[in-house]
Amino acid sequence: MTITPPPSTAQIGVTGLAVMGRNLARNLARHGYAVAVHNRSHARTRSLVDEHGGEGVFVPAESMADFVAALERPRKVVVMVKAGGPTDAVIDELIPLLEPGDIVVDAGNAHFPDTRRREAELKKHGLHFVGTGVSGGEEGALNGPSIMPGGSKESYAALGPILEDIAAQVDGEPCCAHVGPDGAGHFVKMVHNGIEYADMQLIAEAYDLLRQGLGASAAEIAGIFAEWNTGDLESYLIEITAQVLAHTDAETGAAFVDVVLDQAEQKGTGRWTVQNGLDLGVPITGIAEATFARALSGSVPQRAAAAGVLPASTEEWAVPAGDRDAFVEDVRLALYASKVVAYSQGFDQIAAASEEFGWDIDRGEVARIWRGGCIIRARFLNRITEAYQRDADLPLLLADEYFTGAVGNGVAAWRRVVSEAALHGVPVPAFASSLAYYDGVRAERLPAALIQAQRDFFGAHTYRRVDRDGVFHTEWSGDRAEEKR
Repeated sequence: MTITPPPSTAQIGVTGLAVMGRNLARNLARHGYAVAVHNRSHARTRSLVDEHGGEGVFVPAESMADFVAALERPRKVVVMVKAGGPTDAVIDELIPLLEPGDIVVDAGNAHFPDTRRREAELKKHGLHFVGTGVSGGEEGALNGPSIMPGGSKESYAALGPILEDIAAQVDGEPCCAHVGPDGAGHFVKMVHNGIEYADMQLIAEAYDLLRQGLGASAAEIAGIFAEWNTGDLESYLIEITAQVLAHTDAETGAAFVDVVLDQAEQKGTGRWTVQNGLDLGVPITGIAEATFARALSGSVPQRAAAAGVLPASTEEWAVPAGDRDAFVEDVRLALYASKVVAYSQGFDQIAAASEEFGWDIDRGEVARIWRGGCIIRARFLNRITEAYQRDADLPLLLADEYFTGAVGNGVAAWRRVVSEAALHGVPVPAFASSLAYYDGVRAERLPAALIQAQRDFFGAHTYRRVDRDGVFHTEWSGDRAEEKR
């Protein structure tokens, strides 16, 4: 039987009812909104209403036309389908059914250039397109995610109160704010995911160091992470790491982490972040190394060819019993310092994109809305917000007085950890690259001077001097006279 919903009864609609869309619709209904729901397969729509209809008002629609007809004007349509072609297909189906002033929200993990393209196209039809980052996974979608909407200020005036209502709340404030125009929301979500890659890799490296250096069991390391989660490292990822490491596989009785294949997968947002970092010329080295570490873990033929063949020139590693506590503390300090570098680089990338695309993103607001709901939520995000409140144009997060002190306290430990890892053949690409970045950004002079001279030698690419203005070239193949260009 075809069900035709009554017209104009829903305040907002969700099309695409896989796990994320289903839970977002339930979140909206739980907060008192009448929600039109639609899915390409109507069985999924009926399932949502049958199983969760008691949570609020759902208005099921079998066709897209009925779905749109059920919405109050200006219509607010949330699209929760797979990024790429499927999103374009849904938008193409929606456009002829909508009217000027209506709002289309893409709450999937879209690539921000696609969002910019879609926003420009829908604007021609008088429609608002809002690319919106949503972080927190299926649990966050249901109970309160971090929400990063882009789009126009006009669309946020209508949409914002609803999104702020269903977002995670921290200290009485919603983890939702208008990030900026066109693709800003999806860009910030992309960088969030890039930082997430770095954070997860750093935690994995810390685990590996503790396991190899201490010879500790997964359960013992779970206790260490649980302790760390009571201090400066307190975060969602540290919390779940302790839980994962404490878990035992029901079938084998072994530590769960030991029965999981060591090949990490990825959906592409990390790669997008690194590619954009290269485009903008922003050195997001921690994020890049984390992304490449996942790629390396999946390089099965290469790893198989190297196993037992490549010499290590290392000795067996065992931290002396009397030094164990000090080693654990060194790893903790190195982890904290490296995490701060990852966030600092991510916020640099946001600043560069904001300038490139004219988005005027408030980095303090971004840190604020990441405090709850999202995967990278952490205690020290409050410190990041405070840093940008002190100086909205802060050129380097690491140079803020708090982070200068906090990271500075761990530099010696950081160096010891990276050195020990290198001596004993334990790969710590994110720890090491973060330390190298730290040393590079604080250096008074870098060897880039030699690179510039080399470039001028083989390609006449010119160089600048430290003692006078202008651009110069040396006639390397001739009399080596210098001329000003």
